[in-house]
Amino acid sequence: MAIIINLDVMMAMRKKGLTELAGEIDITLANLSILKNNKAKALRLSTLNEICKALECQPGDILEYVEGEEENVGTDDDAPQP
Repeated sequence: MAIIINLDVMMAMRKKGLTELAGEIDITLANLSILKNNKAKALRLSTLNEICKALECQPGDILEYVEGEEENVGTDDDAPQP
């Protein structure tokens, strides 16, 4: 199971770039990029609120639960076995 962050999809639909959105919601480009590339381990509700306000969307437009997807971020599961 995994929670997928579809921020890149919503940004494209609203035709907003990373720099523009980062400025609107007062977040660093680096942190917004982590969210956009689905590498985040956590998301503050206050940040989600600002994103939804700036993109005129609902939290469900950004967050998606996918059953059966395994989260491999930060693991060596893909490393070749000896």
